[in-house]
Amino acid sequence: MRSSGSDGEDGFLTIQHLLAVGLSLVLLASLANLLVFSYGRGVVRAALDEGVRAGSRAGASSSECQARTEAVLGDLLSGSLGQSVEVRCSRREATVTASAQASFPAWAPLVPSWSFAATAEAVAEPVW
Repeated sequence: MRSSGSDGEDGFLTIQHLLAVGLSLVLLASLANLLVFSYGRGVVRAALDEGVRAGSRAGASSSECQARTEAVLGDLLSGSLGQSVEVRCSRREATVTASAQASFPAWAPLVPSWSFAATAEAVAEPVW
């Protein structure tokens, strides 16, 4: 006849299990951070493209490029991630150029902060 007492197999939690779960969570946070970096880079690129489109219209100025770029960044990359993006637009006779410098901070200790520069250029429409 079996006794109704505990036989030592009620459950356990080992240090190895805790370590594996902890490392899995750090890896998941690092992967999420890399995805956010990729999203941020795409938004900066899209903002530059929109800016040069707006600035390349006939009669447009570099301030229109700057305003459109900042509007897109404000809509899609607001918050602390968007604060580290600096954008400049310039218009020459035949081209409009928008450039950005961005630095995204890391969330996890295993992922380094990421800085990059991007540029977009469009042919300006002539003023008749």
